[in-house]
Parts: sequence; C-alpha cells; structure tokens
Amino acid sequence: MAVDAAQPISTPARRSTTPKITSTQQAQSSTSKSGPSNSSNRVSYTSNSGSGSGSEYRLDTSVATTSVSSQASLTSFRASLPDNPQVYDFSDIRAATNNFLAKRYSSTSSSQSWRCTLHGKDVIIFQRRIYQKSMEKAELRAKLSVICRSHYKSIIKLLGASISGEHIYLVYDFVLGSNLSLCLRNPRNPSYTVLSTWMSRIQIATDVAHGLDYIHNTTGLEIDPVHKYVKSSGIIVTEPSFNAKICHFGAAELCSGSESKAVTNGGEIYEGASAVSTPGRKGSATKTREFEGVRGYISPEYQLTGVATQKSDVYAFGVVLLELFSGEEPVRFKYDKATGNYSKISLIDTAREVVDCGGDGEEDGGVGVERELRNWVDRRLSDSFPVEVAQKVIRLALDCLHVEPDDRPDMRRVAGKISKLYLESKFWSDRVKMPTEITVSLAPR
Repeated sequence: MAVDAAQPISTPARRSTTPKITSTQQAQSSTSKSGPSNSSNRVSYTSNSGSGSGSEYRLDTSVATTSVSSQASLTSFRASLPDNPQVYDFSDIRAATNNFLAKRYSSTSSSQSWRCTLHGKDVIIFQRRIYQKSMEKAELRAKLSVICRSHYKSIIKLLGASISGEHIYLVYDFVLGSNLSLCLRNPRNPSYTVLSTWMSRIQIATDVAHGLDYIHNTTGLEIDPVHKYVKSSGIIVTEPSFNAKICHFGAAELCSGSESKAVTNGGEIYEGASAVSTPGRKGSATKTREFEGVRGYISPEYQLTGVATQKSDVYAFGVVLLELFSGEEPVRFKYDKATGNYSKISLIDTAREVVDCGGDGEEDGGVGVERELRNWVDRRLSDSFPVEVAQKVIRLALDCLHVEPDDRPDMRRVAGKISKLYLESKFWSDRVKMPTEITVSLAPR
C-alpha cells in the first residue's frame, strides 16, 4: 500500500482490553432465562486512541468453538499416547497373581512371568532379581518416567514396576501372539510354521531392526540405551497381522546390577547367567561378576566382560536374522552314529560356509552359492524366495557378527539396509505372484 510522505503517520495508542457489551448481547442476556436465542453471540471490544475516536472489533464465538469431530480425534490421539508410569504397590502385584500361585505364563532360570489383570488391564508381569537394594520409589519413578515415555509400534509397552526385596516386577501390556522361537520350531508339529512365506519373515526382520534402532537412538535415556535380552523367544509375532514386537524393553535399565546363578557347562553359556572371575588385589578375595545371557546370542566381548553394549545387541540381532531365515536354533547338537558322540553345529558357521563356498559355477561337483543357499534356507519356504536378496540378508547378518565390535554396523545402518531389502523382496513378490493353494519348487536341491 502506497504511503504519501507529506502526510504525517499517526501512531495508534495501546488498545484497551476492557470489553463493551453491545445491545445485542444485552437482549440475549435478558432472554437467556426464558429460552435459547437463534442469534449469534458477538463480543465487541473498543479501542481508545489518542484522538478520542474508537473502532469496534467483533469476534464470532462460533468460530472458536471446537467441533464434535475434532474433539473425537483429540480423544483418540490421547488414547494412543503412553500411560503415565506407575509404581505399583506390591500388594497389587500379589493380588493380581493370586499371591504368585496363579499359573505361570513362562518360567526360566532368570525370570518368571504371569498373565493377569491389573487395574483393569490385561498385562503380563515379569519377576527379575535385582541387587540394587537401595533403589527407592522416587528413583524408580524417575527411571520409569523416561522409559515409559518411549512409544513405538514394534516395542511392547512397559506400564510400570514394583520392587519387593531382591526382586523387581515389571508390568508390560499383554500382546496376543506367540514368540518367534515357537513360530519357527513348533515342538508339536515341526513341519508347520505360520511364517511360511519369504515376505512374512522379511517383515519380522524389518520390525525388529527398526525397534532396536528406536531403542538405541531415539529413547533418550541418560546412558547408552541397550536392550540386552535380544533373542527369538523375546520377540512376539502378533495375530493376525504377523508383525513383530520386542519384549523386555527397559529391563536392562531397571535391572541394572542384576545377576543370577551361574549356569555353565564346559565354557558354554546357557539361559541364565555366566560368572566371570577377575583377580583382586594381593591378599584380597577374588571378585566375581555375573551377568545374564542366552546361549548362542552372546557376543565374545560380552562373554568376557559381562557388560552389555549396543554392539552386543547388534551381534544378537545378527543371530536372530540367521535363525529367522534358516529356521534352525543358533546352536544345536547332532548325534554321530559312527563315533557315538554328539557334534556341535553352529548356525553362524553354516552361514559362513554358504557365503565362502565359491562362485555360482559348477566347480567342486556342482556346488555353488545358490545351491548351498537353497539347502541352507528353511525348506518350509518351498524354494520360493529371491536368491539375491537372501544372499544380501546372510551377508548383512554376518556383518553384525564380527568378532570385533568396532567392525559391526550400528542399528541405524542395519535398519536402513533391512528396509531396502524389504522393498526388493516386495518387488519380487509382486512380480512372481506364487499360488498359495499348492507347493511349487523353483529349483532342484
């Protein structure tokens, strides 16, 4: 807008915020007792300038009124947010578990769990041993306020916790489904699996990778956030979408200093804890440090030091990745009839043999990478999978399984590569369109 330089510009005085009620409002206020009025409510404000002139500003209150639809969307948004962290009374835990006499949902050497109803919610309660006896409710609430603030679709939500003596009780939201270990190896029917397609398994790998990436890089914990309990039995495959959710989120932070009885046999680490002895000063007793771990998922440095890091989580994810696409346990034993002894078979060693077996030609009696790969991948996929993508998956898993922690990629990079492999698999799936009613073998074994 053009301004004439010859004309002086008057600066308006500060507006007064004193409202003036118009005659329209007076009429509405007089009729409000008898009944509703159809006229719109308007509020008039008078601005007093230095010259004494005034101007009116009218605001229609109907514009500022929140609609019913927006209120409903706000309510649904609030319902999707994580609940406030709760420090449960131990009496509530005892009442929910029937004084711990209820049927256990699962039981291992390091923890026990019960599915029950707590404060009207379907939950699962895990009991873990904790040696930080000085933790008070204020400290527990401070840790929970950070952990429960994290909210991701691939992580089972932690609702709260309770401490009694040497145990902490972690309360998680119950998710309908089964753990990945049972989905891959059903003891009642070993030849059947619900994860019978390549896309279902690459979807599980994508969910777990992005869940661990969120834990490592987005949770905002004061220390380097680690999961510490990455294993196939700690991953829930949900129904009916067959997505993956990671269990035990926050347990490593809340159970810091936790330990269990050592369960070792010839240097092999079984589910439970392994003891690491470190010599003390001369004349002093030998110090013993214990840590929790599961056979086959523990990185070499974690086994030596007992300290879980993000790179030890990457190592465990590499094992889960091989387990997911082969269907085999990380470590198994095979009986040799000739010698009468059991030989140990490592899933990591068999995967390395597939990658290092040679080219795709017919050398060594017709053994190439593709032929070895089809023998290594789970037979219940019926040879229906993208061979090139499968090779990339195995190489990515072996990158996560380097002996040196610094040579392993971080979870952000791993999650990015998994997403790219998922897109390649989706392109292959849309192009092939295999029938689901029959089983077809695309290549000889």
